[in-house]
Amino acid sequence: MPDPTQPNKLDHITLRGIRLHALTEANCVNHLISELDAHRGGWVITPNLDHMRRVESDPEFKEMLAEADVVVADGTPLIWASRLQGTPLPERIAGSSLVWSLAHAASQNNRSLYLLGGDPGAADKAAKVLKKRYPDLKIAGTDCPPFGFDQEPDGIDKVLQKVLDTSPDIVYVGLGSPKQERLIRQVRARLPHVWWLGVGISLSFIAGDVRRAPRWVQKLGLEWLHRLFQEPGRLAKRYLLHGLPFAVRLLLGAAMNKSSTTQQTR
Repeated sequence: MPDPTQPNKLDHITLRGIRLHALTEANCVNHLISELDAHRGGWVITPNLDHMRRVESDPEFKEMLAEADVVVADGTPLIWASRLQGTPLPERIAGSSLVWSLAHAASQNNRSLYLLGGDPGAADKAAKVLKKRYPDLKIAGTDCPPFGFDQEPDGIDKVLQKVLDTSPDIVYVGLGSPKQERLIRQVRARLPHVWWLGVGISLSFIAGDVRRAPRWVQKLGLEWLHRLFQEPGRLAKRYLLHGLPFAVRLLLGAAMNKSSTTQQTR
């Protein structure tokens, strides 16, 4: 009989040494709500291509991926690579989509949501948009800490205290990666029954301050190109100089991994 004090185990694959859970978006949302019902919290990370590349040079980030309770692929190249190596993931779970579906589920299950971070004003705008779409959603609170708050002696404690005061069930942290993961790692033990999700720029997407790529662009795996056109100065180096070469290595490595495994099993 399953131990009710332990989280439900999730199927996973390993891609380039990183564990990725084999879930659909609906499965992921259902799992998080079920865990909340069992009074268990946790940490969700949605790694994309840039995160996978960062693992090679950032041991701390690799440790955080290993510590997270749910790790799902936010990046079409990761889905392609999983198929090439013969361990296909069911679908891409973009953090910018999960923020909507999880908020919807929270509204249906009497769960509260806290929005932390984002550009100035984005969290408040996002809260209004979510509340308009899901009238039953409980917004526990919002906070946009000033730039550099995490470098102040009591900056993180002040941010955490605001979260503690509202006792939310789910916290979206939009501070950019790896800053948001570092914050979650540092404070999550203080709220063990809360689910934490690093959402990057998603609060600005929800607020309407930044436009997300059309769905057909997302399906083609070209959402990165849409973002590049929006912020070429900031993203050109990441996407063109680092991202594309790594994507080639990722896909070739996945194909070779399958070839090697096939030969060993013959």
